Amino acid sequence: MTTALASISAVVIGRNEGERLKRCLQSLHGMRTVYVDSGSTDGSPQLARSRGAELVELDMGEPFTAARARNAGYRALKGGANDLRYVQFVDGDCELAAGWIEAAAAFLDGNPKVGAVCGRRRERFPERSVYNWLCDVEWEGPPGETRFFGGDVMIRREAFEAVNGYREDMIAGEDPELAVRLRAAGWPAWRLDREMTLHDAAMTRFSQWWRRAVRAGYSYALGACLHGKGPEQHFVWEARRTWIWGFWLPLVCLAAGLMASPWGWAAWLIYPLQVARQTLRNTGSLRQRATLAFFQTLARFPEALGQVMFERDRLLGRQRRLIEYK
Repeated sequence: MTTALASISAVVIGRNEGERLKRCLQSLHGMRTVYVDSGSTDGSPQLARSRGAELVELDMGEPFTAARARNAGYRALKGGANDLRYVQFVDGDCELAAGWIEAAAAFLDGNPKVGAVCGRRRERFPERSVYNWLCDVEWEGPPGETRFFGGDVMIRREAFEAVNGYREDMIAGEDPELAVRLRAAGWPAWRLDREMTLHDAAMTRFSQWWRRAVRAGYSYALGACLHGKGPEQHFVWEARRTWIWGFWLPLVCLAAGLMASPWGWAAWLIYPLQVARQTLRNTGSLRQRATLAFFQTLARFPEALGQVMFERDRLLGRQRRLIEYK
């Protein structure tokens, strides 16, 4: 029997999303929804209430994380829904695709050992900037069992509670980290070959892309620190790749240039060679492959900065606040 929609609820998190939040709430089609706001100044809480959502306003005196917001939304849902079976988490800058809720619930109904299910997230305006387009490429993933999911995901209540939800101290990479713990508890995640959400990254400036890459580097270091010694070696390869290309190789190239000038400066040619190598490996038109390869290579530098920031925070024993790009 297919799960009744009454036993599926949604948690939306956001801050100052404006029209994006309006589209997000409209796409939920009357589902019981909890909106968790993190200090909006644009009237988002009032908008959510006017659309029938229950409101949770986080105490911004405590460090904010998306994980903390999602857990707060889940606790609000659980308090008034004894028949709750599945929770659809969605970011406030996303809009659910028509039919996604029904398809995801039907899949979980038919696969009782699966803990979470996601689908295809697309960028709403990939043509507006190369940075939006890069996000759209990033969301690609093959259908089937998956290691990772993002902020848009439907999770089985039983699985979510088995691992005590999200880690609230994660400032980045909280979704892949949850996926690791779900698998360890016997609840794999699955990606369906169908549309799930439209996302509006709204990235039009290089500085936004750079900060987002810094956050990715921080998440690699944090994830490897937490689960790198486990059987999956979570984010170990990503962290190691970043250290090599974004930190150690630049030092080697700089040393070669200073110690064996002028020929030593040719060591920097390893980077255009890496772009050429990645271009051959990527798919799409030549322009798309080359553009993606250029940014894949360039991203190692802000990612390395993110990892250095993590190591600094770890040595000082402090928790860094969220790294935001918009």
